Amino acid sequence: MTFRGWPTRAIDFYDGLEEDNSKTYWQANKATYDETVKGPMEDLLAELAGEFGTGRIFRPNRDVRFSADKSPYKTAIAATLSEGGYIQLSAAGLGVGRGMYMMATDQLERFRAGVAHERTGSGLEELIAAVRRAGVEVTAHDALKSAPKGYARDHPRIELLRLKGLICWREWPVAPWLATAKAKARVVDMLRRAEPIVGWLDANVGPSTLPEGFWR
Repeated sequence: MTFRGWPTRAIDFYDGLEEDNSKTYWQANKATYDETVKGPMEDLLAELAGEFGTGRIFRPNRDVRFSADKSPYKTAIAATLSEGGYIQLSAAGLGVGRGMYMMATDQLERFRAGVAHERTGSGLEELIAAVRRAGVEVTAHDALKSAPKGYARDHPRIELLRLKGLICWREWPVAPWLATAKAKARVVDMLRRAEPIVGWLDANVGPSTLPEGFWR
């Protein structure tokens, strides 16, 4: 099928799920989820596969075993691409990310070494500045409150050294274009804009022997 965006009913589905996160609501609206939420995501991933690799959609059920929040369903659909990328749709709109979301210990060591080195570290700063000028957020899921062990607190790139990951991220609120093929163009543009930083991460950090939490 050709990707034509997510219709208004997809947003309505998640609006309703946020108000009534129950098995009763889910079962009553499962057909809407399959047709207007999951179906378009599958179509989009199929069209992106040639450039960004195979897509994988996360399961809609939450793992509530160790959570105080026992709501059974996620209020967003999300997917990853094997060659790099993360896509998310919720009632709030569309989000696209690329980078290393959660670095393992060995990755963090290499990342910090690369940031601390004058040539590679200053090069990363330049790449980040260029991506931000294009309207893309460069951030991390978490950061240390102080300098990592072995690094001076007054290091010129201390803010980068404190990060526990590095991602490019952009999100858009719900708008008419979301229900059209133009949504794909925004996803592709964002993923491509992240390429220079992904290239730096590939060259200076690379994969971990503990790959959980890693997405490019």
